[in-house]
Amino acid sequence: MLPHNAPMQRITPRSSWPLHSVLATRAQEADAQASLPAHTLMQLAGLAIAKLGLALAPHAQRIWVACGPGNNGGDGLEAAMHWQHWGKQPVVTWLGDETSAPADAKAALARARAAGVCFAEHPPTDLTTQDLCVDALLGLGQSRAPMGRMAEWLTALRASPATLLAVDLPSGLNADTGQFSGPNGGACHTLALLTLKPGLFTAQGRDTAGQIWWDDLGTRPGSHTATALLNGPPPSAVRLHATHKGSFGDVAVLGGAPGMAGAALLAGQAALHGGAGRVFVGLLDRSPYAVDPGQPELMLRDPATLDMANMTVVCGCGGGAAVHASLPAVLSTARHLVFDADALNAIALDTALQTLLKARARRQAHTTVLTPHPLEAARLLGTTAAAVQADRLKAAQQLASTFGVAVVLKGSGSVIAAPQALPCINPTGNGLLATAGTGDVLAGLVGAHLAQGLDALPAACAAVYQHGQLADFWPTGKALTASALARAARPIQGLQRLSPALQTASWWP
Repeated sequence: MLPHNAPMQRITPRSSWPLHSVLATRAQEADAQASLPAHTLMQLAGLAIAKLGLALAPHAQRIWVACGPGNNGGDGLEAAMHWQHWGKQPVVTWLGDETSAPADAKAALARARAAGVCFAEHPPTDLTTQDLCVDALLGLGQSRAPMGRMAEWLTALRASPATLLAVDLPSGLNADTGQFSGPNGGACHTLALLTLKPGLFTAQGRDTAGQIWWDDLGTRPGSHTATALLNGPPPSAVRLHATHKGSFGDVAVLGGAPGMAGAALLAGQAALHGGAGRVFVGLLDRSPYAVDPGQPELMLRDPATLDMANMTVVCGCGGGAAVHASLPAVLSTARHLVFDADALNAIALDTALQTLLKARARRQAHTTVLTPHPLEAARLLGTTAAAVQADRLKAAQQLASTFGVAVVLKGSGSVIAAPQALPCINPTGNGLLATAGTGDVLAGLVGAHLAQGLDALPAACAAVYQHGQLADFWPTGKALTASALARAARPIQGLQRLSPALQTASWWP
């Protein structure tokens, strides 16, 4: 009799989850194996895979299980044994060698053979859309890109019309970084075992893993520290009747050099719709703007007249080279500060500005959030965008530690980091956000949440989550433009109207 394990979980953006590295997962696996009879953990994994596969493809008759030579393949062999008992027709292609297979995988091989599972040299070619195929090739054991027959089978798995289920990780996906070295393909499902890994949720992880499920197989992380957190919904907030515009803070947007005023206005619109009490926009374009006709609530001001010491300042949106001259004063006086776009590029090129940025961290009453995309992050770190993307968690944490600030490293699975805190990976958002101006909207939302009293890390987490969720709920067939996105923003409690299920979701795990 296998020990009872907790119900399998479908991972959605509705709550926060701890994420564990390969090392922590290996340690948890060793602890679990030491507390269970031999081969039990693999048997639990195989049963979980078999149950989920049957739920995903209930009418499947043909099931192709592509098994690698290690324990990930052993998990697949265990699942095939169950499907055989349940009257399905699993076909296993196995890359292992019985003389060198791990003990657990060898035991699973014997169980599959005893059950009458069909083993084949080549993948089946007659799978249909109602069938199932299983990627049990590499999992956590990946050390290099798939090659040879493994690469061929992985290509066939990704191209198959059948539902694809990856065991623990899609083969070719780095569990810690989200870098993927396999072929592209259609949507799939991934059953994470024991722990959720950060690579499933950032870089290429979300596209590769598809819908993620998790089964802890009855284990608990114990003393194994999480590497990161999956960002969850912000805390709900209720606006009291006895409040006024001053209760929700002032935001000043500084940017909008000649020809780029729209970026600053977009940030201002987002801050206004995101709940700030008042929003001022100091345009660096000296043209005689008196009002934004599309958003007359924005108060346009000469940048020199802004009282930055008593405001949350969003700086850099469309700032061009002109923003550089304003940065020493902004860094020295702004109480709460969001740096985006050209402000980040200016800091990357000026060591004096970097010194002023680091000095803000020593003034505990002053908070700072940087919102770089990978190339801007690379300039600040003195490296390349490819290097940043190769390990997004590391890059975000390095930026946060170097400058003593909160950082939003934008991209698929945006990473939010702060000194001496676990980084968060954001689960919301999609490709609709890949259009000009959406980054300005995000900067404005961060500013709005800072102005309303959230600390730097929670403000950044809340804004990134909301920004992505707006895209996730975007009406089908309606173009997502930055201006429409800004107008769709709401104060934090507005998230409850988007999705009632979020009302009871927790902020931290």
